[in-house]
Amino acid sequence: MDQDNEIDDSAFKLLIIGNSDVGKSCILLRFCDGEFVQNPGTTIGVDFRFSSIELDGEEAKLQIWDTAGQERFRTITSTYYRNADGVMVVYDVTNQSSFDQVKNWFREISSNAPQNVATILVGNKIDLESQRSISTKQGSNLANSLHSPFIEVSAKSGENILEAFRLAAKETKKKTENIKVPKEKNIVQFRKTNQKKSCC
Repeated sequence: MDQDNEIDDSAFKLLIIGNSDVGKSCILLRFCDGEFVQNPGTTIGVDFRFSSIELDGEEAKLQIWDTAGQERFRTITSTYYRNADGVMVVYDVTNQSSFDQVKNWFREISSNAPQNVATILVGNKIDLESQRSISTKQGSNLANSLHSPFIEVSAKSGENILEAFRLAAKETKKKTENIKVPKEKNIVQFRKTNQKKSCC
């Protein structure tokens, strides 16, 4: 998986959204760097990384945006739905509140993202099985009601992380392959500050 320093307009723009502390940054770091960082720092506004993944025998480039889950950053992060090709909605399988908010996140997608955007629902922290409060069936049923693919992962162990991004890329490609409208340039200006807290 490679990283570049410049925004590539041919890459799929994938957002990762969800409540604070569900492990969005940990998922991103596990995928991009192959490691688990216990306290990566709270995402302030938006951060992004570049990577790629093999899909149907070809390289799919990904521009992955990690967004803050806090309400005070909601106005800032909502602007980054623009030109999104796919959105990964993450909840914590040990946290009922994060699961209860999933429908609200999907409403945000409907309000701010392009109509043809691909979505995927991801339940994180399956390594904490003894603390689980949301069953796999509950997650699957919710995903079905939202017409979205579903997968459970563990950023800590790495279980299903690659599969989640491959699924997201596959759904994104499926949604965009027949659309030939040129994307607008993504001009990004923001300042990133990290505060040492749990994964966001």
